[in-house]
Amino acid sequence: MADGYDHDFLPTPIPLPQPTQDATELTYPRFTVLLDTARRLAVVTGVNIDGALLRDLPRTGEWRLDPRVAADLQTGPEVYSRNDLDRGHLVRRRDPGWGDVADARAATEATFFYPNAAPQAAGFNQSKELWLGLEDHVIEYAETTDQCVSVFTAPVLADDDPTYRGIRIPLRFWKVAAWQGPDGPASAGFILDQTDLVETSRGLLAAPPLGAFRTFQVPVAEIARITGVDVGALGDADVLRRGSIRPTEWISLTSSDDIAL
Repeated sequence: MADGYDHDFLPTPIPLPQPTQDATELTYPRFTVLLDTARRLAVVTGVNIDGALLRDLPRTGEWRLDPRVAADLQTGPEVYSRNDLDRGHLVRRRDPGWGDVADARAATEATFFYPNAAPQAAGFNQSKELWLGLEDHVIEYAETTDQCVSVFTAPVLADDDPTYRGIRIPLRFWKVAAWQGPDGPASAGFILDQTDLVETSRGLLAAPPLGAFRTFQVPVAEIARITGVDVGALGDADVLRRGSIRPTEWISLTSSDDIAL
């Protein structure tokens, strides 16, 4: 089984987005993490998903540090203890779990390395459930063509993110899904905003009562602007370029029916 994100997975090659800062490349079965060791968080992740071959495997695997990187360059268990922070999967556990059972299990268990996690407020509501289901929605849409999707996800590593236990907690996350449409490559970009759920002034995270997650569909070019990540051809393939959306417009999502594909 090939290691890492495969840029030739779709009929039109899609390179892994590249950050401006130095990052350590970590390859896992069917996905890659680019780790910003200064922030101790991923700046880009990329995974290949074969929707036709996905398996619904029982959850196995435990969170662990990646031995290829020094422990003090990863956001490890000490950040997540005794608070309301989740170890938020960037590459979802299920995404690389397709094909042969043994390969699928190995790939899903690899998603539990800490470089593939980022701190997320623990509370669930409709908008977070929507965020977690975006890949499924895109896969269902893509089933009419190629049944394969590549997904890129990471926190927005902003300079003004609040400091907590020696790291800065990201307030926003971005995601770009890419697939082969009938007229060539297509992409869609999304932002999850947890600003209203993060409170660090008293050393607490996600302490109630706080606000809600907010999920947006945004132009892929806007993701490149706010992250500094070079998204390459993903910007030109953006489905929003076909409509009347302004280049910097954020579309608030309340259900999957609001997603433009």
